[in-house]
Amino acid sequence: MDASVVFLDCPAYMNSRGTIRCGLPAEVEYLYSMQSTDGPLESAKIRCPRGHCFNGPIETFDRERQPDTSVPSAHRRDQAGAARPPRP
Repeated sequence: MDASVVFLDCPAYMNSRGTIRCGLPAEVEYLYSMQSTDGPLESAKIRCPRGHCFNGPIETFDRERQPDTSVPSAHRRDQAGAARPPRP
């Protein structure tokens, strides 16, 4: 049994503009594999000390593999929970 603990940087945004990341070490609670059209994706459930929790492919948590993540997404929600339109 492997008892090692794995951490990733928490990808949560701390402000409504989507420019400041949490970045605290998020513990990998469990690893699993998701099926996709390109084959299996290594995925994980992670949680940071602030309570941010994410599930998904590990590559989405790695900021170095991501394109510019400082640009807010049209799918990100504001504090009221409403979808924001993309910025020009």
